[in-house]
Amino acid sequence: MLKQPSVIWGLVVIQVACGSYFLWEVLASVFGLPTFPLRWQTREFVEIGASLGLILGTFLGVHFARSASKDTAQAAAIHRLTSMEFKAVVQDYFNDLGLTRPESETGWYLLKGLSMAEIASSRGSNIAKVKVHCTAIYRKAGVRGKRQLFSTLIQNVLL
Repeated sequence: MLKQPSVIWGLVVIQVACGSYFLWEVLASVFGLPTFPLRWQTREFVEIGASLGLILGTFLGVHFARSASKDTAQAAAIHRLTSMEFKAVVQDYFNDLGLTRPESETGWYLLKGLSMAEIASSRGSNIAKVKVHCTAIYRKAGVRGKRQLFSTLIQNVLL
């Protein structure tokens, strides 16, 4: 329904019409203006339309607020990336995954494209330990390898 603006605008028109009728009724009783009496069946439909509009408006408001919040977070991440804060954005992603410090360090080496042997040499560690770290990183990120890790990082940071 949200992908069809004509449906939403149609519902908005119905809600405005129902709300306008009720507002006119209140103003008419306060200021002694003429009213437009409706048959009780018609008035029931107007009340149902107004009630459904309020309920739908609430749900749409929550949906749009959540969407706006997500868009704001993505825009902030993109802004940080374009502000030369790539390292902080990636570190936030690693923190969100719950990586330990050694896993995070290994993750950086993976993103730089180093092999397991190169990572072990750079960290002063052995390949077995690097493999354990890589396995933990891939598991926490929900990926199967270095390429998917990088792809998922870009997707989560930019999209």
